[in-house]
Amino acid sequence: MAKISLRDVEKSYGSELVLRDCNLDIDDHEFVVLVGPSGSGKTTLLRIIAGLEPVSGGDVYFDDVCVNNIDVGDRDIAMVFQNYGLYPHKSVYENMAFGLRRRKISKSEIDERVRQAGELLGIGDLLRRRPKQLSGGQRQRVALGRAIVRDPSAFLLDEPLSNLDAHLRVQMRAEILKVHKTVTATAVYVTHDQVEALTMGDRIVVMRDGMIQQVGTPDHLYDYPANRFVAGFIGTPAMGFLRCSVRRSADGDTELVSPGVQIPLPRERAAAIPADVDTVEVGVRPERLYLDQTAARSGTLSGTVEMVEQLGSEYYVHVNIDDAVITARTSRDQRVEIEESVKLTTDGAYAHLFDVETGAAYA
Repeated sequence: MAKISLRDVEKSYGSELVLRDCNLDIDDHEFVVLVGPSGSGKTTLLRIIAGLEPVSGGDVYFDDVCVNNIDVGDRDIAMVFQNYGLYPHKSVYENMAFGLRRRKISKSEIDERVRQAGELLGIGDLLRRRPKQLSGGQRQRVALGRAIVRDPSAFLLDEPLSNLDAHLRVQMRAEILKVHKTVTATAVYVTHDQVEALTMGDRIVVMRDGMIQQVGTPDHLYDYPANRFVAGFIGTPAMGFLRCSVRRSADGDTELVSPGVQIPLPRERAAAIPADVDTVEVGVRPERLYLDQTAARSGTLSGTVEMVEQLGSEYYVHVNIDDAVITARTSRDQRVEIEESVKLTTDGAYAHLFDVETGAAYA
């Protein structure tokens, strides 16, 4: 196993700085997911950990040993890429055994490792086939098997499921997690899909524009986003945002108000807003918005239905409020029509509050 640490890591291509101030500690046997939109720097950071890219500044440590000048072949890592990279003329067995043969490992040990990995991944009966005879999911298992047989200290996975259909992606997520629980290696996984991040990671690293925005467990990032970007990126459907004025009464009560919004805040939530701030951006998760008017929720939001998504057991209702669209998750028996005027209710205790200028959360 390996503990991986990044200290003030930077990367530039010419005058363009693509990574800056990246600090991160990944513990032994931890499964950490790097997530962010295209161009956020997550793959570049993974390649730096692997040694495929040199740092422009800062240091990378494996178990307290600086590896900045250690070649990729000597870092005891195994990589799995988006493109499987299998040898088309070799069998599954030969693809998995190839790297071990180059390392002069005995024939008997190679055979044992390959067959064990094949059984672990459910491809033990496919070892004689060639890649063209395999499905996409089976090829991805072979790529994983080729990494597993090396018995590395760390697995680095760069969007390995991007080429699979939705059903296979769900299946392979479970397979990868099963493998990780079985082996003893640390894992760093790159994806642009926040659903993958939430379902797979022990911790998630959210990146944007070459910077780490927040690091935490899936629950912590979902419930306590550090800024508006993280709040909007983590969660499906995405959090909705409305700009509201802060109305404070003489007796200490606080409300968030706009033409279509009136949300009283509990005093502990209101206390997070600085006294000199009179406008905030309010974020509300879809599951905290209700069409049900009978429950004792004091916050109300009034708007017009723009779209309804039917997902079988539930609906996503997209409502225009003050020229911003937010989404409510509702049950299928709460039917509404396009252009219908609706009132949503919510509880101010679950409102997320952000600075209008910086996007930072008021904790």
